[in-house]
Amino acid sequence: MPSEPKVLAFDTSAAHCAAALICGPDIIASRAEAMTRGQAERLMPMLQDILTEAGLDWSGLDSIGVGTGPGNFTGIRISVSAARGLALGLNKPAVGVSGLEALAAMAPSGHIPAIPAPRDQVYLQQPGAAPQVLPRDQAESLGTLFTDDDPEQLACAIARIAAQRRTLPQTPPAPLYLRPADAAPSRDAPPALLDP
Repeated sequence: MPSEPKVLAFDTSAAHCAAALICGPDIIASRAEAMTRGQAERLMPMLQDILTEAGLDWSGLDSIGVGTGPGNFTGIRISVSAARGLALGLNKPAVGVSGLEALAAMAPSGHIPAIPAPRDQVYLQQPGAAPQVLPRDQAESLGTLFTDDDPEQLACAIARIAAQRRTLPQTPPAPLYLRPADAAPSRDAPPALLDP
């Protein structure tokens, strides 16, 4: 394999598990599987399969790229935690890339990157603005939205952006949550753990 930087990137921010390995500008291997559950169990075997297909081991990587969301609360935590753990274990940089940044790199000029959100809302990021969540009709009034439902292409875009940023100073990847989790604390009184 060429001596150009090798970046392994992955994303579990929606109902998928997706990964891509790039070497310089070339995609060496990529794959995606649709799944509503089980990303935590599937992610590491998928990454190992990609490395094996490319004839690499973990030590042959130059950096890790990870999709930080927005999207599914648990899915984002899975991939960000995996990236941080791999970076620590391999002593390689981990680069967080939002799904909106990845979509912006794929979008035609003048289109606004957008990711579907629950309750007929949309996550989006206009040029020069912070990411936000808006009702779909309000988001559509801002211009032409660009969405892409191919998680494999999303993983490839994350890998390319991570490769560009890998030598820059990095903070550990962190989840990008634009809305609170759907889970809520129980309304029941907690049980007494000790007798008074």
